Amino acid sequence: MTTLDEIIGQSEHKSVLSRITGVPAFWVFLAAFVACLALTLMTDTFATPRNLFNVTRNFAFVAIIAVGMTAVIASGGIDLSVGSTVVLTAMVISILMAAGYSFALSAFAAICAALAVGALNGVLIAYAGMPPFVVTLGMLSAARSLAMVLSNNKMIYEFGPDHDLLLWLGGGSTFGLPHPLYALVVLTLVMSFVFRWTRWGQYVYAIGGNESAATLSGIAVKRQKVTIYMFSAFTAGLAGILMTGWLGSVTTNLGQSMELAVIAAAVIGGANLAGGEGTALGAVVGALLIEVIRNSLILLGISTFWQGMFIGTFIIVAVAFDRFRSHRN
Repeated sequence: MTTLDEIIGQSEHKSVLSRITGVPAFWVFLAAFVACLALTLMTDTFATPRNLFNVTRNFAFVAIIAVGMTAVIASGGIDLSVGSTVVLTAMVISILMAAGYSFALSAFAAICAALAVGALNGVLIAYAGMPPFVVTLGMLSAARSLAMVLSNNKMIYEFGPDHDLLLWLGGGSTFGLPHPLYALVVLTLVMSFVFRWTRWGQYVYAIGGNESAATLSGIAVKRQKVTIYMFSAFTAGLAGILMTGWLGSVTTNLGQSMELAVIAAAVIGGANLAGGEGTALGAVVGALLIEVIRNSLILLGISTFWQGMFIGTFIIVAVAFDRFRSHRN
């Protein structure tokens, strides 16, 4: 005969299990795990240390920006300018370091440039009342054009006295793990705490859930939106600096079409395009799944021309799933 304690234990077990399986990031992580397992069995190159190193490094760049994009999407907005912010930031730090300035000063100036892009986006959206899609689409073109003007559309590959430091930060490793992965881990832990436990994080979800109610409750919605877009631009700027060190050179096509992968990672990870939902961990897991699929296409000998098709399809499928989930709720 089943005792009361056993019934309570079974109920608690089911409750924990349902909470875990109810998180979108859980299923995305499971899909990524299955994909990794399948690739390990199907190819001799996926599970090699070198390839795994490349996968973790490459997905870290997208995941860093996806964390910022998650905040934007959770607030009910969109940021199409992150790829252009990446190249603008990369150009600013490259030009200053090539001119002889230190890494610290150049990186600070580059981050300030990224924050300026985010602030302009936020002001036009929050205070001028312009649609996020239109504003960030315009900034996508404007920021990349500014990067071309600053560099005269030339490649920069010499970074002055701190050249080796920049390459070590973006392209080096510690304990066998690439440095961008460490930056991603710190950012994910910090933002997971911020989204869950701070007033700023709760305001993000409140605005995305119901902006009118958030305004009536006393939240400074316009100011909050500016900070959200500045945070998105900050993550793009951070990725831009790290990518410069990884590549060892900068051209004006850096970050081109990166917006697609970033938005896909955020949405696949559980960010609701209608606003009000999204987590930092979900963005990371979504970016991991996209990179595993991209890597699998290469290892299986599928043409790189098809990568855009798969990413685009993933965006459509993720949005369709998001709509289905919202309809059920």
